[in-house]
Amino acid sequence: MNLNEIKLSGEGANGGVQMQGSGVRTMRVAGWLARAMALVILAGLAVPGRAADERAVKSRVAPVYPEIAKRMRVSGVVKLEVTVDADGKVTDVRPVSGNQMLSTAAQEAVKKWKFAPGAGDSTVQLAINFDLAQ
Repeated sequence: MNLNEIKLSGEGANGGVQMQGSGVRTMRVAGWLARAMALVILAGLAVPGRAADERAVKSRVAPVYPEIAKRMRVSGVVKLEVTVDADGKVTDVRPVSGNQMLSTAAQEAVKKWKFAPGAGDSTVQLAINFDLAQ
């Protein structure tokens, strides 16, 4: 039997197909390597490219509760993704979730926040709670 001829002999113990021939060991290693690479790729997809950093807030500006939202009794949490430069200045604010009326007020306030200086630019996840009882 040469390398081009491989006989399939049903299912093996691990549910895969048993192969016979001179290239069996090589194919087992290649199969194991393919599974290991797939696992590494899946693990890489599960981890975000740039994880959110923890940066201390040095000064906050409270958001102004929109009057229309108060009248409509709209409340809830607005989640934001904030980019902070090395000096602690907010350079970008992106809404992740929450009511649009509340989100605009939260973004305007967070743009005025100051964070502790860091090694470089970082991304911070924030949750701003709008509660009518407060």
